[in-house]
Amino acid sequence: MQRPLEIAFRDLDPSDFIRNLVEERVDRLERFHPHIIGCRVVIEAPHRSAEGHNPPIGISVEVDVPARPRIVAKDAEAQRAMKGDHLAAINRAFEAVERQLDEQKDKQRGEVKHHENVGQTGSVVRLFPEQGYGFIELAGGPELHFTRSAMADEGFDQLKVGTMVQVTQAVAEGPMGPQASFVGMLGGERRG
Repeated sequence: MQRPLEIAFRDLDPSDFIRNLVEERVDRLERFHPHIIGCRVVIEAPHRSAEGHNPPIGISVEVDVPARPRIVAKDAEAQRAMKGDHLAAINRAFEAVERQLDEQKDKQRGEVKHHENVGQTGSVVRLFPEQGYGFIELAGGPELHFTRSAMADEGFDQLKVGTMVQVTQAVAEGPMGPQASFVGMLGGERRG
């Protein structure tokens, strides 16, 4: 790493045991992902109970890699008297970081799912707002079924028949035939 590892304890007494666990996990991250620029880990007691019981433990892991957004993973677990109980939350947070780093590696290698007919333009031809679905007509293509969940930015409620949209057609057909996996508004209306 270009920057030294940062480990901070908030509302919790520093623990050599936890510090060593974190250092081991960061060393492991560096072995599999040697391009890490820096890592910051915060271990905290998110809230204290009124009864004076041991507070839960929370962990936040932030990893910086070149030319990519910061990777962040968080987890929490109730704190118990046995030191080994912290392992689960720490391991889950670092496993989440590892998955995100692996996904970035796959994207760099081009090992990402590709959709058919990405970015086609179509217009809404039938709309059933109460049921949360509709149909889009593509130029020279089939009508595509789409649902509220395929719509970007919760724009489903702004749709009306004739609205121009950008569509990504799903590879597999759904129960109502060809379907859209993504629908985004273009802002215009088709003139009849």
